[in-house]
Formats: sequence, structure tokens, C-alpha cells
Amino acid sequence: MKIRIEAGKLEPDARPVVEPGTVCFWTQGDALALPYGRTPNPCNVLGKVIGDAKVLAKVRSGDVVRVEKA
Repeated sequence: MKIRIEAGKLEPDARPVVEPGTVCFWTQGDALALPYGRTPNPCNVLGKVIGDAKVLAKVRSGDVVRVEKA
């Protein structure tokens, strides 16, 4: 699996609110984000989670989250 991520500025269509399951790059936090509601700052949309994104609401600080090829 290959991915390419470019960072450093917000895209013109960056959004502060995304649908659950949206995969984003959050430039203010320098992080890949899997938000399930409003984000603290606009984020660049990269893609979509396959499956039930509602499980992300159960993730707590320090939990291990694995990202793998579907």
C-alpha cells in the first residue's frame, strides 16, 4: 500500500465539520485525524473510513489504533 501526504498549508476546501468516517489531515495539530464530528480547526479531507466509523467514539487517549490496507 502506498500513500502520499503533503502538508504545510490548508487546502482551499478545508472544513471544520466533516461526516463521521472522514480521514483528514489536521494541520494545526500536525496529525492524521479520524474525526467523528466538529474539529477544533479546519482540516484537509483525504478519504473515507470503510466500515462503521462510530467505533471511533470509543477510542480514548493512549489507545492503540491500527491503520491497515482494506
